[in-house]
Amino acid sequence: MKVYRFLTGPDDSSFCHRVTDALNKGWELHGSPSHTFNAAENRMYCGQAVVKTVHGKDYDPSMKLGEQ
Repeated sequence: MKVYRFLTGPDDSSFCHRVTDALNKGWELHGSPSHTFNAAENRMYCGQAVVKTVHGKDYDPSMKLGEQ
């Protein structure tokens, strides 16, 4: 099965660490990162899609994708 996640967070090192952690667990970048500005918080936010192929499992909507 192919699994998809969209990681989001403030544009800081914690977001980069989350993406790096996913890459080291076998996830691959999917597409370009996105950025948006939250004017109420005066802060930038990032998003990055990641995908992973998991063999020997079937998709179930109740599964925790980050644990695959």
